Amino acid sequence: MKLYRIGELAKTAGISERTVDYYTKLGLIQPESRSLKNYRLYSFETLTRLERITKLKQDKYTLDEIRDKLHAWDRVSDEEQVTQRLTELEQHMLQLQREVRELEPLLSQMKPNQAKRAFVNLIPQSAACIEALKFLLGQSSGMM
Repeated sequence: MKLYRIGELAKTAGISERTVDYYTKLGLIQPESRSLKNYRLYSFETLTRLERITKLKQDKYTLDEIRDKLHAWDRVSDEEQVTQRLTELEQHMLQLQREVRELEPLLSQMKPNQAKRAFVNLIPQSAACIEALKFLLGQSSGMM
């Protein structure tokens, strides 16, 4: 198992060494072990955790909220996590369906060329989403 010193971890994660040290002091991450020279050594899982922290910060979560989310993720099993994410995805899809229904009266009033232009960008994204869902559902059918 590869272990990273602070400098290596910071460089790989694209953050400063000071940030790694700060997150360690806050308890958001923790070293796997220490070297003979007493350097803190971090695992690959810490790198994944730092990516989660970065994403949550981009989504405007506070460090306290991030700590709470990380602790919740630590307590949740992989199966529960997947179920939770699929439930969130389902709720999001239902919200999108409601929004599309709200747009239907407006779309029916559009001229054919206007409607075509509106759908040109939507079709590739929708197709990619459908393919991703088919892939996920195909994988999960083996688990059931």
